[in-house]
Amino acid sequence: MRDIIQKIMATENEARLIVEEAGAEAERILSDARKQGQALIEAARREGLAQAERTVGTAIEEAEKEKERRLSRAAEEIDREVRLEKDRKESVIEGVVRCVCRLP
Repeated sequence: MRDIIQKIMATENEARLIVEEAGAEAERILSDARKQGQALIEAARREGLAQAERTVGTAIEEAEKEKERRLSRAAEEIDREVRLEKDRKESVIEGVVRCVCRLP
């Protein structure tokens, strides 16, 4: 009978150890999953930020090109419509450029 009780106690201790090890393993797995999740989130954030920077850069380039096209068209229009002396014409063109570029 004593042997049976000792075997039961040993089995209970073994079962307790197995449950504790399983709990510890579950915590390690959960910790690893959290770390991987954070790494994925950080990578996605960096990629999103890089994409946003590329988009803004492209938009700025397009805006610069559009500004140059408009300035060129304004200068051509001034040339066609206004017959001024060379010095006066350059002054008007500079005024348009200052206005479009918002320069003082």
